[in-house]
Amino acid sequence: MPKKKAVRRRRKSFKILDALEALAYGQILSVGIMGGGLWETITGKQDLAYQSRPLWTGTAAQAMDSPVSMELQGSDVISLRDFVSEPTLAISQMTSNFASNIVPMATAGLVTGITFNIGRRVLRRPINTFNRNIMKPLLGSGVKL
Repeated sequence: MPKKKAVRRRRKSFKILDALEALAYGQILSVGIMGGGLWETITGKQDLAYQSRPLWTGTAAQAMDSPVSMELQGSDVISLRDFVSEPTLAISQMTSNFASNIVPMATAGLVTGITFNIGRRVLRRPINTFNRNIMKPLLGSGVKL
């Protein structure tokens, strides 16, 4: 019985345009859900908490007996530190941000996908020339534009 030929697997190359497209989608989702870009989400400060605020702004004696309202502070940008320190507050704020920003995020994602698709088609020849003449000699065949 003859031996089977070994299956040659092609190595997938790293494509810089695909990475940029993924970064654009990540930025859209981060702004829509977390309230800030990827950088603010990763490096933002921990400031998400409820703070009490008296409803009465009279004298100090009257303020002692007045009711207190709790308001959410630091909900403009949810960072990873906020998510670790106050997960329930962060998740509830992220859920409300997602519900209010779903249409703009979907629109931005659709426009981003169409733009990258058209850009790749229009620039196919210059990209192939760049990959063949610059990227392959410098970085090898594993990295492409």
